[in-house]
Amino acid sequence: MRETVQSKMLFVALVLAVFLTGCGSDGGGNANLGLGPTGEACQGAGCVPLGTAANYAILAKTGVDTVPISAVTGNIGLSPAARTFLTGWSLIAEPADGYFTSAQVAAPGKLYASDNVGGTTSADLTAAIGSMQTAYTDAAGRTATSAATTNVGNGTLTSLTLTPGVYEWGTAVTIPTDLTLNGSAFDIWIFKVAGTLDMAAAKNVILIGGAQARNIFWQVSGAVNIGANTHFEGIILGQTSMTFGDQASIKGRLLAQTAVNIGAATVTVP
Repeated sequence: MRETVQSKMLFVALVLAVFLTGCGSDGGGNANLGLGPTGEACQGAGCVPLGTAANYAILAKTGVDTVPISAVTGNIGLSPAARTFLTGWSLIAEPADGYFTSAQVAAPGKLYASDNVGGTTSADLTAAIGSMQTAYTDAAGRTATSAATTNVGNGTLTSLTLTPGVYEWGTAVTIPTDLTLNGSAFDIWIFKVAGTLDMAAAKNVILIGGAQARNIFWQVSGAVNIGANTHFEGIILGQTSMTFGDQASIKGRLLAQTAVNIGAATVTVP
């Protein structure tokens, strides 16, 4: 008899655990809807805190545009613009209208727009946009590590290997060649760009020594333009637009205060 009672109690406990797991919030809101993959956030005192913006691979205010053969691993968020500004995604709605799915967003990743009425999507997006803007301001307020990390290459980064630190440019930055970042898995890079950020086609940001994309932050006040067939690494905090060319890729996040436009590109959360 005792074994029967214990078995029943164990069964009830397991059912309750499954129920609570399925009904709980994901930590960034969207209770009962469930965000898809959110990747890993930077850890440590030197990190730029992303808050709930870290729930998204792409987050923008005015639009997220793509072409049909792009591929995103992670969630996409758009606010305050509505779903009509999620263009090129072949959106598939779910019955409660809390989110969309798309063949271009790897499951369980989802797309969210401010006019999704199901769950807590609208409130979650508002909070995430606020977190994105706070992160931008935080990064912009960092002090350059030294004179050696100020205006490196006068804004043209040609065949460089950069060690961890806070880098600052009072101009636009152009990356015409491969760029290497050398550091450990715990090291942090913050790049502050007062103008635009441009990277040439068919080039790469290369990480060595254990460096991690989640620990790299690009704070850019102007437009970001990444060339076709180029691979990029890190979290881009942009005050304006971001454009990724055909077959370009990034391991990181695109967090834009205006629009994100990607060609047949690949975006993967770190």
